[in-house]
Amino acid sequence: MLGLLKKPFVVTAEINMNLVALTVMGLISRLWGLSYPRAVVFDEVYYGQFVSLYMKRIFFVDDSGPPLGHMLLALGGYLGGFDGNFLWNRIGAEYSMNVPVWSLRLLPALAGALCVPLAYQILVELQFSHCAALGAALLILLENSLITQSRFMLLESILIFFILLAVLSYLKFYNLQRHSSFSGTWWFWLLLTGVACSCAVGVKYMGLFTYMLLLAIAGLHFWHMIGDQSFSNVSLMCHFLVRVLALVIIPMATYLSFFYVHLTLLYRSGPHDQIMTSAFQASLEGGLARITQGQPLEVAYGSQITLRNVLGKPMQCWLHSHANTYPIRYENGRGSSHQQQVTCYPFKDVNNWWIVKDPGMQQLVVSNPPRPVRHGHIVQLVHGITTRYLNTHDVAAPLSPHSQEVSCYIDYNISMPAQNLWRVEIVNRESDTDVWKTILSEVRFVHVNTSAVLKASGFLGASLPEWGYRQLEVVGEKLSKGYHQSMLWNVEEHRYGKSQEQKEREVELHSPTQMDISKNLSFMAKFTELQWKILTLKNEDTEHKYSSSALDWITMDTNIAYWLHPTSSAQIHLLGNVVTWASANIAALVYTCLSLWYLIRRRRKIYDIPEDAWQLWVSAGGFCVGGWAVNYLPFFLMEKTLFLYHYLPALTFQILLIPIILQHLNDHLCRSLLLKSMFSASVVAWFSSVYFVYCTFRPVTYGQPSLSVTELKDLRWKDSWNILIRKQ
Repeated sequence: MLGLLKKPFVVTAEINMNLVALTVMGLISRLWGLSYPRAVVFDEVYYGQFVSLYMKRIFFVDDSGPPLGHMLLALGGYLGGFDGNFLWNRIGAEYSMNVPVWSLRLLPALAGALCVPLAYQILVELQFSHCAALGAALLILLENSLITQSRFMLLESILIFFILLAVLSYLKFYNLQRHSSFSGTWWFWLLLTGVACSCAVGVKYMGLFTYMLLLAIAGLHFWHMIGDQSFSNVSLMCHFLVRVLALVIIPMATYLSFFYVHLTLLYRSGPHDQIMTSAFQASLEGGLARITQGQPLEVAYGSQITLRNVLGKPMQCWLHSHANTYPIRYENGRGSSHQQQVTCYPFKDVNNWWIVKDPGMQQLVVSNPPRPVRHGHIVQLVHGITTRYLNTHDVAAPLSPHSQEVSCYIDYNISMPAQNLWRVEIVNRESDTDVWKTILSEVRFVHVNTSAVLKASGFLGASLPEWGYRQLEVVGEKLSKGYHQSMLWNVEEHRYGKSQEQKEREVELHSPTQMDISKNLSFMAKFTELQWKILTLKNEDTEHKYSSSALDWITMDTNIAYWLHPTSSAQIHLLGNVVTWASANIAALVYTCLSLWYLIRRRRKIYDIPEDAWQLWVSAGGFCVGGWAVNYLPFFLMEKTLFLYHYLPALTFQILLIPIILQHLNDHLCRSLLLKSMFSASVVAWFSSVYFVYCTFRPVTYGQPSLSVTELKDLRWKDSWNILIRKQ
């Protein structure tokens, strides 16, 4: 022991100075002047409102994707002490002093900076030279569009970071497979691959494209392992199960955790929760929860209820009636029953209250003990204020003549008897004896006489005319195939009626309810509903001044003006490095042509390059060309407003291909020393042009210095570019 103390304790470390230098340069390029401009830049107006809602713990739904990206932006605001108080209403608005601009933009900038060393390491792990890897990193470093997108409160740089991290992690795992299977580092990189893929999907659903690519590559690699006789059956099974765990199960669990944190943070009611079900709304603090807290859970005969349509699109609405009747004749000449109108009303109102009545009894109060209503029971629904019964009969509805009119029955002493019996069908029941529950049960009302189903048909886009106060139509749907959500209703507000007299009952209907029954949704129930809303909720896509088509991106025929100084000509644009974009396209074309050439020659048993070089070539194409294809081609199938920044993940993979092509040409096609020298000189000249274009467009990448009108006109290299020039 004493002998050990006589020797100095020495720690040795191997530091790749290329990585250090690239990381420092990446940080400088992305963090320099990060607080400038101190104004809302383009989509910061969109993401900023979500950051404010996180700061205030108010629930929201964003149909653009999962919550991880929003939470990371909110983390920047939290670290900077942001209180969420800022009105995100227009691009160019000056930030108030309480907004920590540098902190809000920090995480996207860090992610963009780290993409530079990640590009270097990816090419090294693909077994290309350090010179090629350095070239790839410098191209990412000097790409103007990537710099612009990473310097603001936007998500693309974070998405690209996780995509590249997933690719690098898988490559490191695969390279360790040959000699260090099941070692600590092998496990680390495999697990990190799954987590990074999940994070990419959690930022934007575009990350799913790269995740699918890596799953396909992993499947192909495992297929090759199956043919390797050195692996035993037990070993292959272990490898398979480990990959399923790391690349499927853990990513799914990680993805769920994003929503768990999201829902834990956003526990307060807000404007967005109205599109959620009543059960979801009741789980939030404030809003509906303040109204429904402590309501009776089981609906009984005599219960006073409001019925909300489950569909909730284009707006939430409740079953409603009022004293007005349907006109004797409609504008088109058709006649009506002249009964009391029944509609779906998009606002809370005392006329939304109904009483559940037992057809065999006259009382409108809950007995003691209460008699719960179960699936299959026959009920009558009595309108609370007018005391008329919900009714339908073989009379055409006002807007939907193929469906039956729904009304509250008025006895005119004519040959039209009341038909007011309804069968309660609990759609989400667990058994045929289930009790009708407040908020939780989704119910169909089937008319006993005609088998028509109570339906809110106004969701098809039409509302009643002036005589119906523009409220939504309710009909009896005769052909009720399946369980469309417009036919489903849930009890939202509920009390046990105590007053038999009408005047006392009206006072009761106007008063709030409080009883001691809680209704808590499980996390999985909330996750399932929120995930479904994100996937199905679509805002109307409107044409944007800077929207573009996927074909415009390859040749960069479009740009986006992100910000313009209110008084000077200083401005920021999303514009790429023209030389890099053109070179990336040429590289993809060269790779495709050479691959076809090699394949045809190999078919003829002619091998132009060694087998190890061929495997390297195919592997590089799988990751780079495959990464470009899966992140670009799906946009041709999407019906959404597209912007140039959607192309950046695909562009990143294409940029990685450029030095791969250059090294391949130098190693295998430049046979003589003279050709190699000439090729090297050409590469130096080409890279100088990349740097020149970067410097030329630097003022509109960083927004400073301000350029003159002449200088701005000189930057309009394409007529389709919209460089902003103030009128003199």
